[in-house]
Parts: sequence; structure tokens; C-alpha cells
Amino acid sequence: MTTLEIETPVAEDELQPSIDTLLQRVRASVVQVRNRARGVGAGVVWQINGAVLTNHHVVAGERGPIEILLTDGRSYEAHVVASNADLDLALLEVQQVGPGALPLVAVGDSTSLRVGELVFAIGHPWGQRDVVTAGIISGTGRVNIPGYAEPVPYVLSDVLLRPGNSGGPLVNANGGVIGINAMIRGGDLSVAIPSHMVIRWITALERIL
Repeated sequence: MTTLEIETPVAEDELQPSIDTLLQRVRASVVQVRNRARGVGAGVVWQINGAVLTNHHVVAGERGPIEILLTDGRSYEAHVVASNADLDLALLEVQQVGPGALPLVAVGDSTSLRVGELVFAIGHPWGQRDVVTAGIISGTGRVNIPGYAEPVPYVLSDVLLRPGNSGGPLVNANGGVIGINAMIRGGDLSVAIPSHMVIRWITALERIL
């Protein structure tokens, strides 16, 4: 008779501290983006030289300085150095901050996402700071964007998003950012730009900036 070996499930009290620790690390890299023309959104420290990534629509129309607020209470001015309305991505340069002063986020591999995978969103819904919501990967898709030879991928999840979440990270259970939350689709699914597309966009920018 064949004996089935069943993997012993991880006890909840063993799993929770690990997830809590990972999310706390990510939250330190999530900022609040205050744009006088558009209100409040989220962003994430993507590069160690003081660059913050957010959505294009969070900073669209802003001509002057943008305020960046960290979880530890620090506040800086930032300016848009690059923006792409089609991808809904924007890169901000934070003023008067030295190397290593901003906590760098860990980036996950969005090319290996699986439907049903546990994910978290971190942002500032309705202005509430550093709110975490949980869900699963619901699916992926592709959309045609001008200037791109192939359809651009996006990620669907059922994490709860509200105004103020835009530009914040979608995080996997290992604490890696696998997407930048951008919008709500159909009223119940959230759309994120996958991290490998973010990396591709930033890499192209580095060649011209």
C-alpha cells in the first residue's frame, strides 16, 4: 500500500511574525507623495541615490516641488525627473538627501507570479498612512501601448485599493515588490505594473538621463 506524505502546515504563530517583519521592512521604504495639483498618493524608494517611484497620474500636472513623507516622519522635497503616461510610471528625485539615507526596497521577480499567490498592498487610502491590505494574484494580462513592439504585461489582484494607494507597492510573501499599484478595474480587481517592466523602464532611462 502506498503511503502519502503530507507536508506539515506552518503554524500560524510561526508564519505571522515572519510576514510582519517582512512587511515592516517594506513599509519603511513606502512614502506618501503629496502633490498640490492631485492630492495624496504613494511611492516607493527604488534606488539608493534618492529616487522614488510612483504612478504618473499621482504627479501629473505638478510643476513645482512635491512633498515626500517617510514613515519615520522625515519630509523632503522632490521633483519629477521622468514620467510615462502610457505605463503610468514616474521617477522622482528627492532633494538634499545623501546616499543610503532612504531605505531601499527589495524587488521581487514578477515574471514567476502564480495565480493564487499571496500578495499585499501598502499605501495611504483616503490619507491614512501605511495601511496594509492582503489578497491573491487573480491573473495577468497584456495591453497594447504605443511605442512598444509587444503588448505590455500587467498584474491583477484582489487586494483592496482606494485613492491614496496609487504608486504604492504590491508585495509578495517574501517581502519583494513585484508590482506598482496603479488602478482599480471593474470595481473589484486591482491593476499593478509588474516589477520587471519597471526595471526595464528605469534601465532605459539610465541610458538617456
